[in-house]
Amino acid sequence: MIATATNQQIDAATPNPWSAVGSMTLCVSMLIASEFLPVSLLTPIAADLRATEGMAGQAISISGLFAVVTSLFIATISGRFDRRHVLIVLTGLMLASLVLIAEAQTFAMLMAARALLGITIGGFWSLATATIMRLVPEDSVPKALGILYTGNAVATAFAAPIGSYLGGIIGWRGVFWALTPIVALNLVWQCMSLPAMPAQTVNPVGKLFGLLKRRHVAFAMLGVMLTFAGAFATFTYLRPFLESYTRVNVPQLSVLLLGLGIAAFAGTYGASVLLGRHLYRLMSGLPLALGAVTLSLLAVGHVFWAVALALIVWGTLNSAIPVAWSTWLAKGIRDEPESGGGLMVAAIQLSIMLGAAFGGLLLDHISVAATFIGGTVLLVLASLIVGNGNRINGAEV
Repeated sequence: MIATATNQQIDAATPNPWSAVGSMTLCVSMLIASEFLPVSLLTPIAADLRATEGMAGQAISISGLFAVVTSLFIATISGRFDRRHVLIVLTGLMLASLVLIAEAQTFAMLMAARALLGITIGGFWSLATATIMRLVPEDSVPKALGILYTGNAVATAFAAPIGSYLGGIIGWRGVFWALTPIVALNLVWQCMSLPAMPAQTVNPVGKLFGLLKRRHVAFAMLGVMLTFAGAFATFTYLRPFLESYTRVNVPQLSVLLLGLGIAAFAGTYGASVLLGRHLYRLMSGLPLALGAVTLSLLAVGHVFWAVALALIVWGTLNSAIPVAWSTWLAKGIRDEPESGGGLMVAAIQLSIMLGAAFGGLLLDHISVAATFIGGTVLLVLASLIVGNGNRINGAEV
């Protein structure tokens, strides 16, 4: 996920700014965990709510849809209110959504609860970096952002395997109930640590859409959407694949997802080392390599150790992609970072929604193999759009 940025530094009378940063980091962890837990709990959710696995996958799609809408308008809306109050309301919505998910008796109720979660995802991520820049001195912003993204990485690594393991013990509802006291404590922490951050000048929505008139931005948004849609068409349905092809049990599934998550640390670090000199090569090569590994899963899907190795490689490549696009954002839209960040968040969330929906349709109407092949096609198209980088190079800006 990529958060927005702003060039405006505002001094905030924060008694302990690092406590405020910590409260936001915990919120990021809970958001990531809540957003992607259905991936590891897809099968029991579908069975309990009498839905197909493809339909259950739309629980990720619906949160993505509402995250898209929120990310487009949150800067305009929140500019009229104290930022502290906006963040606290968003966290309260996350808490309400978790309770509703855990209590959902119908598929429609589940989707409504996930829609609430999507509002928090789009709103919080679109405001996160700009808020960090108001909490800490300018020279401490990189450190604070590093802490924030650490919460993202930790949740990405451990949410799916822990969710899968606990789901086998306390059920999928119990997993979501387990998150509620943590989010409740986080809400209290935010109330105690976040300072008043008065309203600023409203950032018009038109400025965000105006960026698409720039040729390199338009191509980049197409590339980022194809990349993330291809990845999530596969990622969302890993559990049905592992259960039907590899015949894993719940403990084995948890181990595989843990390996996938831990590999994200290696991918994030490796990308940060290489991107300075090889940005466009990586942006073109990563989706192509991810597609190749996705197809290899189909080839070795019946061999547990081979699947484990492929998933580690898959997780490494997949985690490098957001780092690459975040780096492009700083280079390609450096004159309008806040609007550019909002546009990027919207593009990514829309691609997650469409990718999960596309993969679910293929799963329900053809097979999980068709889902993986469809995701690979999208990844190849993304690589072709990026090409050698000339189409998305914003050096002239």
